[in-house]
Amino acid sequence: MGEMSKALESLKKHQGSWERRPVISFADFLQEVITYPERNIRNVYQIYVDMINAFICEGVDEYINDAESINYLDYNCNRLFVEGSDRPFFADRLFANRLMRHVDSVTVGAQQNKIYIFEGPHGSGKSTFLNNLLRKFEEYTNTTEGARYEVVWKLKGENSHEDNSFTVPCPSHDHPLLIVPKDVRRHFFDDLFENDEFKWKLFTEKKYDWVFHDEPCTICTSIYQGLLRKYGNPEKIMEFVFARPYAIRRRLGEGISVFNPGDRPIRNNVIHNDVIQKNLDQLFAGSQQVTYLYSRYAKTNNGIYALMDIKSHNTERLMELHNIISDGVHKVEDLEERVNSLLFALMNPEDRKVLTDLQAFSDRIEYIKIPYVLDLKTEVEIYREIFGRHIDESFLPRVLHNFARVIIGTRLRTKSEAMLEWIGDPDKYEVFCDRNLQLLKMEIFTGHIPKWLESTDVEGFNAKRRKRIIAESEKDGWQGLSGRDSIRMFNEFYTSFARDDKLIDMSMLIRFFKKYCKEDKEILPMGFLDSLLRMYNYAVLQEVKEALYYYNEEQISRDVQNYMFAVNFDLGSKEKCTYTGEKIEINEDFFRRIETRLLRSEADAPAFRNNVQRAYTTGALTQDILRDGLDITETSLYTHLYERYVHNLKEKVLEPFLRNENFRMAIRDYDTEKFKTYDRKIREDINFMFENLERKYGYSRQGAKEICIYVIENNLAKAFSG
Repeated sequence: MGEMSKALESLKKHQGSWERRPVISFADFLQEVITYPERNIRNVYQIYVDMINAFICEGVDEYINDAESINYLDYNCNRLFVEGSDRPFFADRLFANRLMRHVDSVTVGAQQNKIYIFEGPHGSGKSTFLNNLLRKFEEYTNTTEGARYEVVWKLKGENSHEDNSFTVPCPSHDHPLLIVPKDVRRHFFDDLFENDEFKWKLFTEKKYDWVFHDEPCTICTSIYQGLLRKYGNPEKIMEFVFARPYAIRRRLGEGISVFNPGDRPIRNNVIHNDVIQKNLDQLFAGSQQVTYLYSRYAKTNNGIYALMDIKSHNTERLMELHNIISDGVHKVEDLEERVNSLLFALMNPEDRKVLTDLQAFSDRIEYIKIPYVLDLKTEVEIYREIFGRHIDESFLPRVLHNFARVIIGTRLRTKSEAMLEWIGDPDKYEVFCDRNLQLLKMEIFTGHIPKWLESTDVEGFNAKRRKRIIAESEKDGWQGLSGRDSIRMFNEFYTSFARDDKLIDMSMLIRFFKKYCKEDKEILPMGFLDSLLRMYNYAVLQEVKEALYYYNEEQISRDVQNYMFAVNFDLGSKEKCTYTGEKIEINEDFFRRIETRLLRSEADAPAFRNNVQRAYTTGALTQDILRDGLDITETSLYTHLYERYVHNLKEKVLEPFLRNENFRMAIRDYDTEKFKTYDRKIREDINFMFENLERKYGYSRQGAKEICIYVIENNLAKAFSG
């Protein structure tokens, strides 16, 4: 019994947050308004904007100093759509930017009498998106930061005794400030607020227009007029006006109403309350009666009215919304009812024909597109969420993201006018990209500008081109594998290839998808998988080269400085280098040793040497060093030679090892007793390479071993030697 009592006692601690905020008088409400004006003077549009900004932090611009930036930001939407959700929605970067542009458009002005339609293909997650958005809206509005107040009338009968009083809640959830007569509101607020920043915003910003122009509902207006006839004193009337938190409860249809296509319309859309009506009749007997009558639209006034897919009965509901969207007015028997709600709808592309007969609708609709995910980082996050973050441990680096690239490849249109106008000749990037530039487009969609782009293309990637490419995303993502398809396919792939003794590599991925390409030749553009494999092979080859490369950087610097100095003297002379202090025998052996690392062909050596000598005397020495006082290592000639030296060293770093059978066998025998039998230098080189692969590129020790075997077995160094 003790445990049960303790458990029951804990229930007392739980009360809805809105229950803990009491009904307050109009005077007390005004004090709240003065103390927290921006929080307490908000309509549903401002609440909606504040809610999204509360859950989505400011976007990150990875290229903040880029003069051509188009404000294509990385927004973290997890708090809004993922955290605390039974069915998370993952917003990719493209949709997140689309959503925030929509929010900005709501922010800048009074966006009344519009319907916002979120349009996307089957399986794009529209319903999950809207359900999570509404859940967070309900959660936010029932907190102190997101709370709004609505009007409650506390009226008294003829004998004025407390026990004869009765409460009349505003069925349309009117904001209490709307009870202040419209013709005196400007003067009222001018007296209420001091001349501060908020007062300036209130009187100048478009988003506060509603405060001065909106009228209370017909019922509140009738009560006000009745009391004015009764007492003749507007100040006295305000004693009957109270404010209480507007409690949003979707399940009760209060503040949020959601309709599925199969929900049948209710025959009687008119709501009344006999008890309240009787009290009002008694209070205003002999004068114009107050009719307490309203529709179900009133329940979501200053809230959200949502249609899940425009089909079946929701098509009828959309037609009914036509007058409300056009005029903001709904007829309830003889009464006019103002409806000022956020109107949301979900729509599949094929259902647009429903709107073709309603041309008057066209300027009242704002479409926000939700196509399939086109950002490969987001696609990978979906797999991690559904299958667990441990899946990364089963893949070699890059392979999981390449699975996402293939999925997204099915969703992109093959030809991109914007990409071709920018790049011109796709063949020059055949090592890094496909001929249709889809792999490059995916990088741009993630907000990444690849380092392998030529400098002229980076310079040509101006704001106009960026906007064109991002704008194309509106037409991508309407075909190919849906979200449900990709999850099913990933499950099949993962269960087929995940093993404890071997990581999932690219050969498995290519084999898996080639099977699907045989079944459906239209699923991917011709050559896409070959391009993806080539891009991957080149990237991992560079990683292995970088991991094995450990030439002394100081020695490279001395070689370059000595070479720049020596080209100015005749063969056979001996000179002390001005920059390194080393004595140099200037002969063909000296030049050959350095030029083999600067050049691909020995035949180019004489011309190259003359060019360096001319660049040194006309630029580096006379201008950079003597005129500008730069150190030789700060000159552009030194930088150019140094980079060539390092690049060619890395290109050739694998050559001696690929010819060494013992080196290849030692990699295979790594982590076994047999590895200890190999030459100490080989063991040190392999350990050094594996440690670099782990530290620089995120490989596990097993992954480092497997990727090196992959590079050797596929002879990648030879494949890319040209």
